[in-house]
Amino acid sequence: MRLAEIFGANVRRVRLKRGMTLESLATEVGLAYSYMGGIERGQKNPSLDVAERIAKALECDPVTLLRVTATDK
Repeated sequence: MRLAEIFGANVRRVRLKRGMTLESLATEVGLAYSYMGGIERGQKNPSLDVAERIAKALECDPVTLLRVTATDK
C-alpha cells in the first residue's frame, strides 16, 4: 500500500471515529470537498502543511495519520 493510501485510510478512520462528515472536515481544513475525498481515497498527495491542518482538525498527532495499521498490510 502506498503512503498516500495509508494516509487517506487513516484520515477516514479517524474522521469517522470522531463522527465528522467529509464535508465538515474539508470545511474545517479549508479544502474543497472533492480534494478531501481524493486524499481519503489515496488519489491526492497533500503537502505537509495540509497534512498538519488535517491532523489538527482531527485532534490527532500527524504521525498517527502516517502509521501503518494491521488492516493496511
